[in-house]
Formats: sequence, structure tokens, C-alpha cells
Amino acid sequence: MSYTELKREVFEANLELQKRGLVIYTFGNVSQIDRAKGVIAIKPSGVAYENMSADDMVIVDLENQIVEGTVRQVMRPSSDTKTHTHLYRHFADIGGVTHTHSTYATAWAQAKLPIPCLGTTHADFVYGAVPCTAEMSNEQVQRDYEEETGVQIVRCFAELDPNAAPMVVVAGHAPFTWGKDAAKSVYHAVILEEIARMAYLTRTLAPQGDVLARAVMDKHYFRKHGKNAYYGQTK
Repeated sequence: MSYTELKREVFEANLELQKRGLVIYTFGNVSQIDRAKGVIAIKPSGVAYENMSADDMVIVDLENQIVEGTVRQVMRPSSDTKTHTHLYRHFADIGGVTHTHSTYATAWAQAKLPIPCLGTTHADFVYGAVPCTAEMSNEQVQRDYEEETGVQIVRCFAELDPNAAPMVVVAGHAPFTWGKDAAKSVYHAVILEEIARMAYLTRTLAPQGDVLARAVMDKHYFRKHGKNAYYGQTK
């Protein structure tokens, strides 16, 4: 079975993270799922972006078993693989996942705070706040840290729509984003970093400022999303 195209798309999405300045050294990873084949492609663990090729992307199934290794054979999939597969198993509509330690989004994660919707730029992409997970218990950390990271994200969305907020900050850790494919999940990672930076600056200037009015938030979100959206060109 060939995974050439899946690997290529994931490779290019990982390179986009570096191009957009969201990662340093070997930080970050992107994956994409092929639901028909029941596999994902993901960046190999700890490999520098400048040393990777598309063939180096690792194919694993949804139970985290390697289906197809890399050209070098000795490389393992990203250490965050279990978080990615947990999200794919629980968020049925997503096709790609990105994890970074981008500066501003990670600052909100380290502060253990959701990112409030303070303006229309945020509202164009996320309905409401970017949520922050609960802190992980000591038992979870000892049990299976990467799997439990996925558990915390899914729990955070128990009453939220992961399509309306395709991003999260994990308390004490860093952000994860997702989308219809790897490229879209990276796009959302770029957007998240920008709205995290804007929110930080806004709260610095006006610590007690109100969140965006609900009517304005609704207008901006729904003009780009949903059945009555009218932003952009018609198909």
C-alpha cells in the first residue's frame, strides 16, 4: 500500500511551521490522517527540519503501531503521536493536527488561561475563547503522559465544538490545533499565535477590558462560517 502522497503533504506542512517561525530546532510536529486506510503520517521524533525528507514521515495506525517506517528505519514517530491519534479517534471531522511551542500561545498555556475573544480578528476564526485544558493530575502524568494530554484536550471539549474552536492551549504545556488536513491545521497554528499575541498586548494595555460584544462576535464568525457565510468568493 502506498502512502507517498500522504507523506508528502505532511512533510510540506511540517516545513511550513518552520517557514512561519512557529518552531525552533526540532520543536513541533504535524500529522494527517487517511481515514480510509486507518493510518496517519507524522514527523519523526527529534529530527531537524532541514534534514528531513518526505520519505522520512512515519506511518502509524490509530493504535500507535508503526505501519511503515522511514527510509532510515531507525527513526521513531514523534513523541506526541499518542496525543495526535487520541484526537483523531475522538474528533471525527478533523484530518490534520499540529503541535507547536509558539511563544505567545505557549505563554497563555503556561499561565493556564484561556485566550479571551477580545476583537474581530479572533472572532473571524474561533467562536468564543480559545479554551485551556485543566491541569493534568500526577497520576495522569505517570500513567501515559502523551495519551493523557489527548484525554485532557477531549475533556476540555466535552461541551464545545472542536470545529468552532479548532485550537486549544494545554495547561502548563503548549498549543494544539487541527483542521480538515495537515495544511489547515498549520494555518490554524499560525492564526492562534497571532491572536494569542494580540490578546496579550490588549490585556497589557487594558487589563480589565471587556471581551468582544456577543453581537459583533456572532457577526464576524458567522459571516465566514456556516450555511449563511458570505465572506470570500462563491464556489
